[in-house]
Amino acid sequence: MPSHKKLPLALPLLIGSPFLALLGGCNAVLLSPSGDVAVQQRDLLIESTLWMLLIIVPVIALTFWFAWRYRASNTKATYDPEWNHSTMLELLIWAAPLLIIIALGALTWVSTHKLDPYRSLDRINAEDTIPANVKPLEVEVVALDWKWLFVYPELGIATVNELAAPVDRPIQFKITASTVMNSFFIPALAGQIYAMPGMETQLHAVINKPGVYEGFSANYSGAGFSGMRFQFHGMTAADFDSWVQQTRADGDTLSRDSYLKLEQPSERVPVHHYATVAPDLYDAILNRCVEANRMCMKDMMAVDAHGGMGLTGPNHAASLDPATRSHIGLANAPVRTYVEAICKAKGPNEFSPSASNPGTPHV
Repeated sequence: MPSHKKLPLALPLLIGSPFLALLGGCNAVLLSPSGDVAVQQRDLLIESTLWMLLIIVPVIALTFWFAWRYRASNTKATYDPEWNHSTMLELLIWAAPLLIIIALGALTWVSTHKLDPYRSLDRINAEDTIPANVKPLEVEVVALDWKWLFVYPELGIATVNELAAPVDRPIQFKITASTVMNSFFIPALAGQIYAMPGMETQLHAVINKPGVYEGFSANYSGAGFSGMRFQFHGMTAADFDSWVQQTRADGDTLSRDSYLKLEQPSERVPVHHYATVAPDLYDAILNRCVEANRMCMKDMMAVDAHGGMGLTGPNHAASLDPATRSHIGLANAPVRTYVEAICKAKGPNEFSPSASNPGTPHV
C-alpha cells in the first residue's frame, strides 16, 4: 500500500527517460569545437550568456520573492497604496542593465574586430602563435547546385564534396557561388560564411585536432539543399601529403568544359577528385565567364567605368554553340545567353578587341 505514494514522483522520470536518452546522443559540436576560431566564438557565446544572466537570474528570483512576500495571506507585509517612487530602487533598476549593456558592447566591439573572418590569423591556439615561416593553405570554395567544389590553387588539385587540411596550419578560404546564395559552414572549424555568385567572401580558420568533421550549406538553396553536405578531414602533415598524392594519382582533369558540365544541377553527388585544374578557373567562376566567348564581370565593369558601349552593347549576346554544348555533355541542358566577350582589358586605361570579335574597335 505505501508504494502508491511514490508513484507521482516516479511517473515523470518514467515519462522523461526516453527524452533524456535521446539527448544523450546529441553532439554539441558548437560547444566543443576543434578549431581555434570556433573555440573563441564558443567562449564569446558563453561570456555573453553569463553577462546577461547577471540581470535575468536576479529578476526571476525577485519576481518569485515579491509574489511570495506580498501574497494576500501575509499580514506582516507593509501595505502602502500611496507608494509611487523610490530613488534607490530606480538606481538599481536602471544602473545594473546599463552596466551590463556597456560590458556587452565592449565585448562585442573587441570580438567583432578580433574574429573578423577576413582578418588573417595571429595564433594557432590559445598558447601558440603562428610561426613566421608558415604560409596559410589557400582553398577556393565554389557552392554549386547542389554540391561543393574545393580548389587548391597552390597544389593544382580540386575535389568535390571533400575537404582536407593539415592540423595547426592556417587556412584561407576564398568563397563564391555559381548560381544562388549559399552558406559555407563547418561548425567545428568556424562560423558560417555566405557564398554569393559574382562576389567573393573570405574566411580564415585553423583546425587543431585530427578528425573528420561535418560541413554543409546553412542556407536553403533549392531542391537538393538537404544533400549539400561534405566531410572536412583534419590531418597530420604527413597524412595530408599522402592525401594530396592520392588525389593526384586517381583524379581527373577539371577543364573549363568539364566545369560547365559539373555546375549543372545534381543531387547527392559522391566525392570526386581532380588531379589538374584549368588555370584561373576560380577567377573565371567568380567573374562569371567560364565560357570562352563570355565577357568577364571585371572587364564589363572596366568598360562601364570608361563610358560603356552605348547602343551597341545589347546587340552583343552570345551562348555556347551547339557543337561545344554537345561535346561537353550539355546538349539537353537549357541554353544560357550572356554578354559576348567583346574586348579585354590590357591596362588600366586601354582595351583590345577579343579573339571572337577581331574587328571590334578599341573602347
